[in-house]
Amino acid sequence: MQLTRAADYAVRVMIHLASQPAGTVVSKTLLARATEAPESFLSKILQALARAGLVQARRGVVGGFSLVAHGDQASLLDVIESIDGPVALNLCLTSGNSCHRHAECAAHQVWLRAQSAMLSVLREAKIAEMIPAQSGTQLNVEQTSGNAKHSAQQLTPRAPAHPRSAEAMRSKPNTKN
Repeated sequence: MQLTRAADYAVRVMIHLASQPAGTVVSKTLLARATEAPESFLSKILQALARAGLVQARRGVVGGFSLVAHGDQASLLDVIESIDGPVALNLCLTSGNSCHRHAECAAHQVWLRAQSAMLSVLREAKIAEMIPAQSGTQLNVEQTSGNAKHSAQQLTPRAPAHPRSAEAMRSKPNTKN
């Protein structure tokens, strides 16, 4: 199994958006530049991510895309399946396509174990865990008399914990006595 280019770009987009401060809206042009993805191809990817509820789109002059609340808790499996549909190592493992040979197939049990391991790894890998400790650039969006002005600025190193994760921890009630 090989991931499609679209799924790879989608993962890049999610990691980039998660590395921005919460609520930051990033234009499609800047996302294309940051992820090294063709802008025309990125449109379809962003639409699929929005349909899956992983990103939200904002229209208009200051439009673009942002991560939904807790979007950084999406798994790699969530992102990949939002683009490519269900992940299957072999056709005989897809639902509804049961191979008539699976009872006597010597490889079937191996395919099942391999698929289970792969899905487990993808399900456990969260976007928040993939945010680089020090991103190369961070989007800085300033609004000037109705027009959006975009620039990039160098980031200083930050603590490994993602601000959104820390914010979520603060909002949870303390249940310990």
